[in-house]
Amino acid sequence: MQRKWFQYWFNSPYYHILYQQRNDAEAEFFIDNLTKYLHPKADSKMLDIACGKGRHSIYLNKKGYDVTGIDLSEQSIKYAKQFENDKLHFLVHDMRKLFYINYFDVALNLFTSFGYFDTEKDHVNAIKTFRKSLNANGVLVIDYFNTEKIIRNLNSCETKSLDGITFHIDKNVVDGKIIKKINFEDKQKIYNFEERVQAFSFEDFERMLTKAGMVIQKAFGSYALDDFDQTNSDRLILICKKA
Repeated sequence: MQRKWFQYWFNSPYYHILYQQRNDAEAEFFIDNLTKYLHPKADSKMLDIACGKGRHSIYLNKKGYDVTGIDLSEQSIKYAKQFENDKLHFLVHDMRKLFYINYFDVALNLFTSFGYFDTEKDHVNAIKTFRKSLNANGVLVIDYFNTEKIIRNLNSCETKSLDGITFHIDKNVVDGKIIKKINFEDKQKIYNFEERVQAFSFEDFERMLTKAGMVIQKAFGSYALDDFDQTNSDRLILICKKA
């Protein structure tokens, strides 16, 4: 089976160079607000789906929760494993494949770690897997960009210089996907990567979640948990429960 763009790119050291400025303070601010809103029990079990290097998982664990982080990137999980303890675990795992059943109190899919697959069916199947991992009263949190605002303000070309590498980034919307092409040269070698993320709207999520047996309870539009506004919000943060 042919490997997908995300299997190459997320495992590349250049992915972490390009996104090194990702902000722990912002992630912690979001988690503080989210846990205040959800008010999970002290011994809650949490699943961080597509956890990357584990910044949300590590912070949730510091707050006392029992956290399992899963990600497809061997490199990210290898890095995250150094922070493991008896209530924090990291595993290489594909979000579309079944994991624990009826186990977690909260499942989190944060920072637009969704929308990577080619078909809606694949995305619905992933949500079905999230649902199965939750216990009867479990909560699913999906944090996505607000597609309408992203497309309206799409900066089609930009250049970023980091660690002596100049990244040339082109963004376009093609066939309902936001496609980011990333080109650069390092040690006299030319590299080309791309990110392809579905331009899902609130309505798309509503439809997919319904198909997967979930229902949206609340939609927020920022990490401060302001109400979602389709025109102005930066994020689309969905709080969902089993239907």
